[in-house]
Amino acid sequence: MLSHLCAATPAVYILWIAMAQVAGQEDREKTTALKDLLSRIDLDELMKKDEPPFTFPKTLEEFEYTFNEYGQLRHIKTGKPFVFNAREDLHRWNQKRYEALGEIITQYVYELLEKKCNMTKAILPVDATEDEPTSFIYLSPDALSNPSKLLVLIQGSGVVRAGQWARRLIINQDLDSGTQIPFINKAMEEGYGVMVLNPNENYLEVEKPAKFSPLPSPTEPSDEPAEKRERKDDKEGKKKREFYEKYRNPQKETETERIPIRENGSSEEHVLYVWDHFVSKAAAKNVFIVAHSYGGLSFVELMNQREMQVKNRVCAVALTDSAHNIWLQETSKGTQDWMQQHCCNWVSSPEPLDTPLDPMLPDCPRVSAGTERHELTSWMSFTSIFRFFSEVLEAKEDEEAEETSNTVTTRSSSLKNKHQDL
Repeated sequence: MLSHLCAATPAVYILWIAMAQVAGQEDREKTTALKDLLSRIDLDELMKKDEPPFTFPKTLEEFEYTFNEYGQLRHIKTGKPFVFNAREDLHRWNQKRYEALGEIITQYVYELLEKKCNMTKAILPVDATEDEPTSFIYLSPDALSNPSKLLVLIQGSGVVRAGQWARRLIINQDLDSGTQIPFINKAMEEGYGVMVLNPNENYLEVEKPAKFSPLPSPTEPSDEPAEKRERKDDKEGKKKREFYEKYRNPQKETETERIPIRENGSSEEHVLYVWDHFVSKAAAKNVFIVAHSYGGLSFVELMNQREMQVKNRVCAVALTDSAHNIWLQETSKGTQDWMQQHCCNWVSSPEPLDTPLDPMLPDCPRVSAGTERHELTSWMSFTSIFRFFSEVLEAKEDEEAEETSNTVTTRSSSLKNKHQDL
């Protein structure tokens, strides 16, 4: 029995090898057929069919959205909130659609600032020529003339423009939480002049001129060997297929270049420029600042550049989840001490609103904003910020009144002594 099995083993082995060779041949044939199929597909045409063109509505009405009485963005027909995934499996197209809506939102907020808040644009640079790129800020009617109080609003980095804290909140939550309009209205009610900065408007984006490269004539014979041309064609075809697999063959976007706005090419430059040309020239005795996220970093950089001016003019600063770092920004000991007395940072935290938190750095007190969402910190601390401003101003006025009283008393006592001597 064992001898028969041993004799059969080589035959079984040979049979197994033959079957493996047949299977391998079938796999090679399938691979060849797949390559042939892929080579017949016009990937450029497939790109156009798979991803819709990047042409989107230009107004809210064309998008079929509107803001309801509560400041919430809702679909005109269904009444439902904005839906990001309008097309399944087309994330890039959905993102472009979202960005197009965001640009409309930006213009909508500008309109609210001008019509509802009665604010006007001030062009930057102030001495701009007709052919150079410009930016702007918004001013209340008394921003430069109010003798008592001025509020300066500085948002964080990113796509947000003047009047916005967070585009995501405007689209997905409401106007109150995402815009600076509640701060502007409250400030005006309490007698502040208001300046709304625009630290992310740093450049003009223009389309690059098209580059035309001469194509070889199809009738001209190539000097390359046929085998080399085939390898080159295979390589290019492979690149196309890999590109399609990774990105679903998105459309080619227009190439652009950025022309920086003079003296406003970054958030830090912008804040410094506005301070030099507007805030420092305002009549207000007491300047108050609200700075969110990167805006806090830009404020600290302003202190590095204009320390004594800021100390003499600014009464209090409310930071919301500020991105500043006194060590990395190399602030002076004097700046750190001043921030301890005049600044408060409302940070994202699970703790209740205004709960004191351990200081990360020796710069300013940190308290909870009552939310763990970074973009919500300004809105959630809205009431606390204005209370903080009122308390600081009241303490300052009491101190000044006491100093005046002491001066008058000293002067009166001095005159009395002189009268007695006479």
